[in-house]
Amino acid sequence: MSAPDPKRQLNDLAAKLAAFKAGRKLEKKHQEEHYSQANIAWRMVMEMVAGLGIGFGLGYGLDMVLGTAPFLMVIFALLGIVAGIKVMLRTAAEVQATQMAVTPGHNGADAPEADKGARSGANEGNRDGS
Repeated sequence: MSAPDPKRQLNDLAAKLAAFKAGRKLEKKHQEEHYSQANIAWRMVMEMVAGLGIGFGLGYGLDMVLGTAPFLMVIFALLGIVAGIKVMLRTAAEVQATQMAVTPGHNGADAPEADKGARSGANEGNRDGS
């Protein structure tokens, strides 16, 4: 008897693994999804606080060096808040883009076509069903 061909065995094993992986569906547990959303929320809060803290610190330091009372501290604290909000919005856009990429069959519309026409007033005369 001859020994089986190792290349054919390897190809058969690869085909079996591919079929197994295709048949296996990975679902996130509710807890994992919840924690990932909480992590995103904490990230956004920390970005906001970091922007405010850095702005406040820079303004306070410059006020001490230049002797300009609370003027620069207020200006830099406001700039820190603006920077924190900008970073939070960028994070939200990143998360939204990720969610859109993950959601199957999403065409970028928030509502079905029938709802769009009804909200825009295109079917205003036909709302009573006639």
